[in-house]
Amino acid sequence: MLAIFHKAFAHPPEELNSPASKKRKLPEETLRDFIAAHPDNTFSLSFGQSAVLAYVPPETPHCLRQRLFCGVDEIYCLFMGSLNNLCHLIRQYGLSKGTNEAMFVIEAYRTLRDRGPYPADQVVKDLDGSFAFVVYDSKVGSVFAALGSDGGEKLYWGIAGDGSVVISDDVGVIKAGCAKSYAPFPTGCMFHSEGGLMSFEHPMNKMKAMPRIDSEGVMCGANFKVDVYSRVNSIPRTGSEANWSHWDRDE
Repeated sequence: MLAIFHKAFAHPPEELNSPASKKRKLPEETLRDFIAAHPDNTFSLSFGQSAVLAYVPPETPHCLRQRLFCGVDEIYCLFMGSLNNLCHLIRQYGLSKGTNEAMFVIEAYRTLRDRGPYPADQVVKDLDGSFAFVVYDSKVGSVFAALGSDGGEKLYWGIAGDGSVVISDDVGVIKAGCAKSYAPFPTGCMFHSEGGLMSFEHPMNKMKAMPRIDSEGVMCGANFKVDVYSRVNSIPRTGSEANWSHWDRDE
């Protein structure tokens, strides 16, 4: 999968941008590369200058590595992996039995967006399985991404030549498009375009940028890990008066 968001709609950590990156591609070039790698079955959806989503379905209907794409009420989700407790989550949210993982993530996001009673980290932590997903809410221009903690799925993110954020499971596309300004998306973490990056496993701890050097000794985009010694000043709000997308963080 591939998701590209204009810098005005996504605000990744500054440490992801490497000063050594001098030949980064523009978003349209990265999209062309992705489509060229899968010329027969790539589906892409553009939202003007705001965002692009691209999806390649599994090669076989019963492929073990599930990939899904769907959109509901101007909210779109790219999903990889599977949820072991999907049936339980469907009952909990009162959804139809035919709901798949991508459809569920959209519903969970919409519940959170509309000031649901639970904090975002708890909702994502309740997902049992190997998963990676990217949600784009085209109505409000927000981005929400998360990667499961078990390492079963891989996700990468980087900065394109115009400052746009690129997220993909294809590390080759990320490297070619973002040069040194890329890094693995941290496991057990979630990112929101307004709330930033945080661990859903350890929401009370800050994220720490770890310098990353390639085999040539060149500085790359940083890795991000939970800082076990540093905690946020307050517990994220959970009441209906709090907008989930603005979780409390000590900058």
